Amino acid sequence: MLKKKIITTPAAGEAILADAIRKVSQPSRRAFLQRTLTLGGLSLLTGCSISDDSAVEQALTKVSQFNDRAQALIFDPNRLAPTYPDSMITRPFPFNAYYGEDEVREVDGDAWRLELSGLIADRQPWSLAQLRKLPQTDQVTRHICVEGWSAIGKWGGVPFSYFLRRVGADLSAKYVGFKCADDYFTSIDMPTALHPQTLMALTYDGQELPPRYGFPMKLRMPTKLGYKNPKHIQAIFVTNTYPGGYWEDQGYNWFGGS
Repeated sequence: MLKKKIITTPAAGEAILADAIRKVSQPSRRAFLQRTLTLGGLSLLTGCSISDDSAVEQALTKVSQFNDRAQALIFDPNRLAPTYPDSMITRPFPFNAYYGEDEVREVDGDAWRLELSGLIADRQPWSLAQLRKLPQTDQVTRHICVEGWSAIGKWGGVPFSYFLRRVGADLSAKYVGFKCADDYFTSIDMPTALHPQTLMALTYDGQELPPRYGFPMKLRMPTKLGYKNPKHIQAIFVTNTYPGGYWEDQGYNWFGGS
């Protein structure tokens, strides 16, 4: 059956934009879209011709895909995010997850093993003790949440670029994906994975990484929004097949640059 097409006018476009924002139920996603969507963007990306039964979802998807491409094009893998003195660390650093703090996953650090798969030459699992023997660095950087708040924290651990080279990852691959003990999952682009500030965080503020911040290991990326920084990581894989993510599959921007 042919679908009726509606040619949008400025007034109709404004109505669609309002409907898009009303349609999004999660407060964080609504705030994100309100900051990134514009009437001009909707009209441009949809070609001013929108199906009457799926106008909002099609518009949101096209805007998100456009944002991904634009952010990837302007991302500079050598440009560093700002760093700060210890005196500016936010204490206490806020807890953030898709569940309450009383539901934080407890992981046995002695039994934990980091599983590797995909386009990686050496897929042997890594223990926490082995990771701690690798070269370590730390950074005091700002965590920026899609909900509109930010906080400064001190993270320490293994430069992810060093680890990927150590295990023989295919650095020409498109994606690096993560699976977590709390059932969270996400993926990032390879240029971000190789960014000098992308860190396999094992400590917070000089101490062993607490469970509320992602024990035994999280990925810390000051060049990405908070939801792109997975906690309680159990598996890493390298692939050329788009892996998606927990929030990304629900409509969040995949590239997620801050």
